[in-house]
Amino acid sequence: MSRRFWWFVTLVLSALGMAMGAAHVLELPQKLGYRPDLYATVNTTLYRYFAVAGAVFMTGAMLSAGVLTYVTRSRSTFRGTLAATLCLVLSFGLWLALVSPVNATVAQALHSAPASVPALWRELRDRWEYGHVASFAAWLLGFVLLVNSAVREMAVGPEAAPAAEASRAPDEARTRVGLPRSPA
Repeated sequence: MSRRFWWFVTLVLSALGMAMGAAHVLELPQKLGYRPDLYATVNTTLYRYFAVAGAVFMTGAMLSAGVLTYVTRSRSTFRGTLAATLCLVLSFGLWLALVSPVNATVAQALHSAPASVPALWRELRDRWEYGHVASFAAWLLGFVLLVNSAVREMAVGPEAAPAAEASRAPDEARTRVGLPRSPA
């Protein structure tokens, strides 16, 4: 498959994966003011499909970013693409370390002692909310790095030679991005 395909898939999936984190960040100020019972109701009902969509989008984005990193290994965009991929993986790691344990604890309480859930959310709320903020920040950085690398890839051209060979034809590269040829 072409590099363009992997750029497209990775950018779309990473944007969709970022949407859920952005939603959490935007909701944060309002939710911090909720009473424990309202907070528990919102958190145990509103996010049911986030796990399903998040699993598809975020896992897909990380995998396609890994493939993209591999296919850009001999290009000038490799380092930025690698850094972006590492940020996406870091984001998921932060979610696993900070948010997922809270989800598991609340899910267990919902089955064993539902009346304890509001108090449990009050106790674990900051870890859950700010865990999402940390995860979103890493994902956003990864997305920005991906976009930057994609723009750089377009400037060089998708059919351009790898970075080592591109330096041999500076006039051709200048013309491709709309710059005049250098004086002879």
